[in-house]
Amino acid sequence: MNVEHEVKMLIEEIKRLGSPGPDSKTVVTFGVLFNDDRCANIFEALVGTLRAAKRKKVISYDGELLLQGVHDNVAITLLKEEI
Repeated sequence: MNVEHEVKMLIEEIKRLGSPGPDSKTVVTFGVLFNDDRCANIFEALVGTLRAAKRKKVISYDGELLLQGVHDNVAITLLKEEI
């Protein structure tokens, strides 16, 4: 699948599942994204899509690799509403 298309879908899912953070940017935790049924059906490799979006500076989060369970509480911040 096209990486840019997946990043656009990721933006939509973060907006759907997230809530405004202290700086009014949308924030969602990795656990919420990972455990959402719709996201599971859309993204074959959610972690890969997150890394691609981070490289494009569309989102930000602490660390390099997010793992289910261990990083469920890591906040993912939406930096750009579109690419």
